[in-house]
Amino acid sequence: MTNTKDNVVWITGASSGIGKAMAFEWARLGYKVVLSARRKEFLDVIALEIKNTGGEALVVPVDILEEQSIENAVQNILTNLGRLDIVVANAGFGVFGSIEKLTAKEWNRQLQGNVIGLALTVKYALPYLKLTQGRIGLVGSVGAFLPNPYVGAYGASKAAVHSIGLTLQVELMGTGVSCTTIHPGFVVSEIARVDNEGQWHPDRWDPRPSKLMWPTDKAAKVMVKAIINRKRNYVFTIHGRVFVWLQHWFPNLVRAIISKGPKPE
Repeated sequence: MTNTKDNVVWITGASSGIGKAMAFEWARLGYKVVLSARRKEFLDVIALEIKNTGGEALVVPVDILEEQSIENAVQNILTNLGRLDIVVANAGFGVFGSIEKLTAKEWNRQLQGNVIGLALTVKYALPYLKLTQGRIGLVGSVGAFLPNPYVGAYGASKAAVHSIGLTLQVELMGTGVSCTTIHPGFVVSEIARVDNEGQWHPDRWDPRPSKLMWPTDKAAKVMVKAIINRKRNYVFTIHGRVFVWLQHWFPNLVRAIISKGPKPE
């Protein structure tokens, strides 16, 4: 993939956070970038910034909770750009609450977005990725491997993403298409400021340790590199790797550490 100016990368959840940072990184490397999310006004600003720096960007709004919206987005990309080389299934959100208190509606919304929406993004992109021997990037979380008190639905959804990635890596053998599942640790994002109904609260408290959080531009660079290099599974940050290792060898210690973390008010 040396002639990047002809290659098209589609990013879901591109309106903020990691998705936004990845859009700038792919554009910096010379790729044509397709920006998708629900908030078109945010995407338009990002696209304009990419174009002002000499890049090429296409805005294709999508709601990952709606299958038809995902299918329409892929057809829009093919109509406008004629090909698809990379899809980064980044769109997702967190549903908060203890297992004891989460409702069926909250579970359904979490899994519909983070699992089914991700899987359908891949499904509708795959026929065209096979034509270009392209790449898939699935954005998971170190939460796929760890206990997740009070965000159990989110952790379960990311464990499912990990499983989907492992499955795709077998199903795609011989097609030339690679699947990279990326599991970030703490990265600056809006995830803690969106409630269980999908409403954004800019002043909402983020319980994640600020001293451990990576900036989004730093995260985007390592994520894009992992996808380009067709890595299968990639865990970062350093603290993320350490906790995953500890969970494997010393699960009692990890439970003790996590149990002392902040609890919801």
